[in-house]
Amino acid sequence: MPSITKPIAAHPTALRNALGLTVRDYEGSMSTLCAGCGHDSITAAIIRAVWEQSIPPHLIAKLSGIGCSSKTPTYFVGGAHGFNSAHGRMPAIAAGAIAANRDLTYIGVSGDGDSLSIGLGQLCHAIRRNLHMIYVLENNGVYGLTKGQFSASADMGSKSKRGEVNRMAPIDPVRLALTLGATFVARSFSGDKEQLVPILRAAIAHRGFALIDVVSPCVTFNDHPGSTKSYLHTRRFSQHMIEADYVPKAEEIVANITDAGTTAVKMHDGSTVLFRSVPKDYDPTDRAKVSAYLDQNQNEGQVLTGLLYIESDSADLHQANDTSKTPLRDLPYEKLCPGADALNALQDEYR
Repeated sequence: MPSITKPIAAHPTALRNALGLTVRDYEGSMSTLCAGCGHDSITAAIIRAVWEQSIPPHLIAKLSGIGCSSKTPTYFVGGAHGFNSAHGRMPAIAAGAIAANRDLTYIGVSGDGDSLSIGLGQLCHAIRRNLHMIYVLENNGVYGLTKGQFSASADMGSKSKRGEVNRMAPIDPVRLALTLGATFVARSFSGDKEQLVPILRAAIAHRGFALIDVVSPCVTFNDHPGSTKSYLHTRRFSQHMIEADYVPKAEEIVANITDAGTTAVKMHDGSTVLFRSVPKDYDPTDRAKVSAYLDQNQNEGQVLTGLLYIESDSADLHQANDTSKTPLRDLPYEKLCPGADALNALQDEYR
């Protein structure tokens, strides 16, 4: 079924961002996902975040693989660049695009099947290289396109719609990212837009790889009493580990510091992310303590959400490799291909 194009007209009283654009200017085609799918709520949060950040649509690149989640880039920022890759191969396409043009905002959308099975190795190297991108992992615990089989993120003991029990331990993308050295790790819930939008805005401002694992219930195959990725289960066991707000540089920072205290992390564009920590001694910049706290709560069945870890002074792919400050797409042909003499001179250095 093809996507339906939305009308472009916007109400004359609609709010406009710093570019003079309305939220409608950041929408895409009509969704063809199941009614009530959590992925559509994530799409709405992405639209809101990029609109609030006033990013020109033509300076956004959307990338995806295969799966229900990978259809969603069609549904936001219709004026952006886009590439729908093979199953699990989105990170490699993203790495090539980022190497060629560092001036775009890259938003990769994937799922637990696309990222944690066939694409697991790709995801690991994207984290390792600290690609400058937002990686949204829409996590529903099943393969929705192929009728609800367990994915690699399905919790042990959870049940399928037909009653089968999953007996394999899950791969937790948050724990994976922390172990591999990811510099921005967050988890949220598709039904909590108030939390997800600030996390997305902080991820956009982060210099490096920003992983956001979003529990996104599949209403067709994984929203029943035996599921641990359902709306009911997530709302019942969700615990806001970190309350994050995003304050743009251009605006005055006004905040009432609670008894729990506030931790501020300054981003490289001058903006600030504010963390109100729960518990009081929680430090989102201490990788070891974050991992230990996740261990502590995992046994209690808690779904910890919020911006769990951030490293504000990381070097992304371009900084680590001292690449050209001019995007490769803007370099003249003579610079990209200097000829045989230059190649021979380079090879002589290694003889």
